[in-house]
Parts: sequence; C-alpha cells; structure tokens
Amino acid sequence: MAAPGLMLQAVCACAATTADYPNRPIRVVTGGVGGGSDFAARLIAQGLTGRLGQLMVIDNRGSGMIPCEIVAQAPADGHTLLLFANALWIAPLMHKTQFDPMKDFAPITLAVTAPNILVVHPTLQARSVKELIALAKARPGALNYSSSAAGASNHLAAELFKTMAGVNITRIPYNNGATQMADLVAGQVQLTFATGGTVMPHAKSGKLIALAVTSAKPSQIFPHLPTIAAAGLPGYESAGYFAVFAPTRTPSVILERLNREIVHTLKEPDVREKFFNMGIEPVGSTPSEITAIMSAEITRLGKVIRDAGIRAD
Repeated sequence: MAAPGLMLQAVCACAATTADYPNRPIRVVTGGVGGGSDFAARLIAQGLTGRLGQLMVIDNRGSGMIPCEIVAQAPADGHTLLLFANALWIAPLMHKTQFDPMKDFAPITLAVTAPNILVVHPTLQARSVKELIALAKARPGALNYSSSAAGASNHLAAELFKTMAGVNITRIPYNNGATQMADLVAGQVQLTFATGGTVMPHAKSGKLIALAVTSAKPSQIFPHLPTIAAAGLPGYESAGYFAVFAPTRTPSVILERLNREIVHTLKEPDVREKFFNMGIEPVGSTPSEITAIMSAEITRLGKVIRDAGIRAD
C-alpha cells in the first residue's frame, strides 16, 4: 500500500515545482562569447527576464560540444536550458559524442535561422547558379571554395551543393574567418557559402557577387536573391539553425510555458530588427517542428557526410 502513497507524493511535488516555475535564475548554456548562439541567447534572454520574472544567466562554454554535454546531464526542472546550433545533431554524425541529440533533449523552439549566401569572386565567370554549375562541370576540380571547420554550416552547404549538382569543387579550409574572407575578396579563393552579415557588405561594394540564398524559402532579409533551389538546383536546402532545448523529461507544462514566452519574445519588433541587422532570421516554432528538422537533416546531411568522408577537425 506504500507505493500509491509515494506516487501521490511525487505527483504533488512535481505539481508544486511546476506551479511556481521559475523560482530561481535560469541558466542558458551556449557557445563562445561573440558567436551566433551567444548573440541569440543574450537577445532572447533580455526579453525573457521580464516575462518570466527571473534573471537569465548566460553560461558561455566555447569548447566544442561541452554546452550540449552540460545540459544533457542537468536536472530536468527548466532552470537549465541550451541554445545551440544544428551542430547539436550534426556533430554526432562525424564523431562519437556523450549525448544522443534525439533522446537527451526536449525541444522547445527553433529560435532563429541563418541562411548562407552563395557568393563568387567577380573574376569567376558565373553570374547565376546555373552558370556556376556549368562552369564547374566544364572544369572539374579547378574551382575552389573556402569554408570554416569540417562539418560547419558553410562546409556542409558546399558539399550538399556539390553532391546535388554533380560537380567537383575543391575545399580550402580556414581556421580564421577574417583570413578566409580576406582571401576570398582578394581572389585567392573563388567562392564560398557564408552568412549574409559576413558577405553582403562585400557584395554591396562589388567586391563579391551574391548569387543565391541556401534556404528553402526566399530570405526575408535578402528578398532580392533567389534561392539556390529556384535558381537551378531544385530541392536544395541548407541553413544554420539555432534552437532552444531543455533536458529530456522536463515537465511538459514548463516546456509549454518556455515555448510560449520565447516565441512571444521573438515576435517583438525591436528583437526582430536586431536579428535582421545581423543577417539572422527570427522564427519561433513548435517543438515538433524542430524534431522534424532534426530528423530530416540527420538523414539528408548524414548521407553527404558519409559519402564525402567528413570527420570533425
């Protein structure tokens, strides 16, 4: 007869915990200071502090997948959250991790997306996606593209492009974003896939030529650019995603409130403007929509990673 009593106590304790949530500061674990996830976390936290009535503490962990490992092992009470890029579910495709992206996290919302822009140096005789594909097919292995770390959003965007277009373009890896962009502008490399905030100033000045965006739908920030899919490579889709998660088994009532408050924050005009100015598009989604994106990317990009033999640096 003791078991039912213990179960009742547990239910009451859980109800009490969720009823007064949050009852202390909320820690948001994210990547290094100054990165895209850090920017998104701080901007969202500013709005949530007032809406939740608790301080939002940004915990920057700049080394690899450490933020994910911390949150996977944190108490499932809604007071420790993760804001991280799609490396959360892409990294395990390239090396062993101490977490399972589909089992160890409860999705809350897709916060923002950062579509890449396909740009070429003006000396490259291509002014459209179709012309670039034709040029690459005519000169297999002769063209090159720059990218950051293996498995990063811009690396996978390029490899997906190569696979779907059936072209051979050589990767030139960089550890430093400033050097990568300087070499592209100088013509040392011929093309790249990079965030709009990084390349569009150079495109506006004529130092680079922007051909298309990598997202499935036209960009709200760069409406003058076609999508790669519409411009010559049907079905192409790639973007950087930044989503918010809690540890798995976090009570649904807490997840629902966090979703509601974060989505509301993302709709605030001043918040949207700040994101747009950085070349980032605020979203706000249901948890199921994140799960669908994760599953689709694991399938689509998993094949690209396996076929290209990509391993984490």
